[in-house]
Amino acid sequence: MISPDGHDVPTAPAAAEHQTVDPSRPAREPLYPEATRELADQRTRLAPGPAKAFRAFSQNVFAPGALPTKTKQLIAVAVAHVTQCPYCIRGHTRAALRQGATGEEIMEAIWVAAEMRAGGAYAHSALALDTIAHEPEQHASGVEAIANVGETGSHANATSAE
Repeated sequence: MISPDGHDVPTAPAAAEHQTVDPSRPAREPLYPEATRELADQRTRLAPGPAKAFRAFSQNVFAPGALPTKTKQLIAVAVAHVTQCPYCIRGHTRAALRQGATGEEIMEAIWVAAEMRAGGAYAHSALALDTIAHEPEQHASGVEAIANVGETGSHANATSAE
């Protein structure tokens, strides 16, 4: 669904989609407010220049170019899952479907996003290992073996060298 201000920024899911009904508990406000025409108008009224520029930017980014619009929307679905924006997830999933993406293509894009997010955490563990190796006496004794792996070529050699 297109946002109430007419560009491809997604709208919020309906409030009912966020809540489970439990009559024994007091009603709570939804975690995310529903996107409405009033909110869109307020954004534009409070900052008309940036709002206009953002709409133009969004329209240009998602226009067909070297990448077809469907591919751009699949990228947007994947990125929306990494940024964890529920408005973006719903809106760009709808836009991808409108551009002809299949459920299989959308799910595959989401798996790519999941792998990249997990891969980033795994790859950045090198920073933690480097810090552990270079902080004197701030870690458990087994970490010296990890620090020596690069020097000896294997964990077994590093452990036997102690």
